Amino acid sequence: MKRILLFVATNLAVLLVLSVVYSVLSRWFGFSVQNTGGLLFFCAIFGFGGALISLLMSRWMALRSVGGQVIERPRDARESWLLNTVARQTKKAGIPMPQVAIYRSPEPNAFATGASKSSSLVAVSTGLLEQMTEDEVEAVLAHEISHIANGDMVTLTLIQGVLNTFVMFFARVIAGAINNATRSNDSQQGLGTFAYFGIVMALELVFGILASLIVMWFSRYREFRADAGAAHLESPAKMIAALQRLQRAQESRLDGTMLAFGINGKRSSLAQWFSSHPPLAARIAALQQHRY
Repeated sequence: MKRILLFVATNLAVLLVLSVVYSVLSRWFGFSVQNTGGLLFFCAIFGFGGALISLLMSRWMALRSVGGQVIERPRDARESWLLNTVARQTKKAGIPMPQVAIYRSPEPNAFATGASKSSSLVAVSTGLLEQMTEDEVEAVLAHEISHIANGDMVTLTLIQGVLNTFVMFFARVIAGAINNATRSNDSQQGLGTFAYFGIVMALELVFGILASLIVMWFSRYREFRADAGAAHLESPAKMIAALQRLQRAQESRLDGTMLAFGINGKRSSLAQWFSSHPPLAARIAALQQHRY
């Protein structure tokens, strides 16, 4: 979840910054596009640019956000085992060895990110290493290695680039329509520069949030594929055991009204739409029924 949320948040921030740059260039320096085809082209340049910048920043942002420490030289047997396990799995998956990091958190979690298969990162929490057996940790690592092998971050970037393009495009089309509607018959004034900027920014923020629904749907779909990859790299039994361990840990921490916020709780329909991961029960069932 950290990997997707960081990417989406960074992309939205970068997109808004690039949008301001685009608007300044077009409104203040006479750089304008007179037809929808040209507008769509330039929105694509800035939209894919925003997604690419987010991708290139993903590894740095992830380490900074969790305070992760990359293992350069193993300091103990646990770190040696961690590096050896990742090396074994990446060799089997046919991808280069990623950076491996540990970050302090009582929550059992892990994530993978990076701009390419040759510049990727796998990070695990101390809670994961302390609360799971070696077999279960191996399954979690295999899940993250599968994300890298499947090229999920690159595919996500392409999808985000397309979404960014249409977010920028429709925001400007609608803002332009509002601008034209405010013009009187004897005046060509329309909206002022700052009013136009404000409408564009507001529309991009709303459209960007709506676009994240598609990103989250894609993320949920790819989680099933990563589970299948982990079952291949290790075994279905190990992956099921790891998911069941996570399920028990979450159920023990959440009760009463707080259960609604858990990954395996009875979340509202709206919360499910914005979730980057499917319910653990659904993932376990897919592995048990070999639906991968």
